[in-house]
Amino acid sequence: MFGMLFAAWRYRFFIFSSIKTELRTKFVRSKLGGLWMILHPLSQVLIFAFVLSAVLSAKLPGIDNQYAYAIYLMSGTLGWSLFAEIVNRCLTLFVDNGNILKKLVFPRIALPLIVTGSALINNSLLFVAILAIFGVLGHIPGAEVFWLPVLMAVNIALALGLGLALGVLNVFMRDIGQIMPVIMQFLFWFTPIVYMANIIPDQYRSWLELNPLIPIVTGYQNVLLYNHAPDWTSLGTIALVSIALLAFALMLFRKASPEMVDQL
Repeated sequence: MFGMLFAAWRYRFFIFSSIKTELRTKFVRSKLGGLWMILHPLSQVLIFAFVLSAVLSAKLPGIDNQYAYAIYLMSGTLGWSLFAEIVNRCLTLFVDNGNILKKLVFPRIALPLIVTGSALINNSLLFVAILAIFGVLGHIPGAEVFWLPVLMAVNIALALGLGLALGVLNVFMRDIGQIMPVIMQFLFWFTPIVYMANIIPDQYRSWLELNPLIPIVTGYQNVLLYNHAPDWTSLGTIALVSIALLAFALMLFRKASPEMVDQL
């Protein structure tokens, strides 16, 4: 495992340049350029906010702001978008780059690191856009916003651990790549992003404890909306689980790497 990390460090300039090239080529022919990275999640937020706030007249307890639901949605969306992008891209990462893995000699761990770096930049740009919208809506997050890097680190560890493990398994069992988008849809709606957790019936509320994303997304909402520090008890547990999952994924990746090229 330490050998992979050392190899990634030796190829750090290759990783950085690949991230830069990926972001540049993705929008080279687009007039709006990098704005497309934030327009899609923000458009989803606006749709949900309009339906919940205007059509259904939903109210958010504890927040005296007519745009409270939009703020709540953007806070949760910021955490979800980082997780979803890393998992979804890692899922088909090795299958999509099969030709590169066969023809070029470089540490294969560089591929998920490139994906993670690109997703982190996209998410950071989304965060800046959300802060600007918060200002327009009259909501200014407090000093608790400086806990956000900790939340992002836990989020990345969980997403990369899950995505890397699934990406390796998808090389050998392609059905995983077909079923995971469906599971991700269930996971999105099983996470309190577009609704409050307290509206779930009591008989189903215990199921939320099985969702590792809830402490992370709730932490985003606490920091950005309620100006509270994250719940360190639940977040600490998920951090340990994320680290363990990431370590397992790296071990699986190291052992399966020689066979992956043959399968591809």
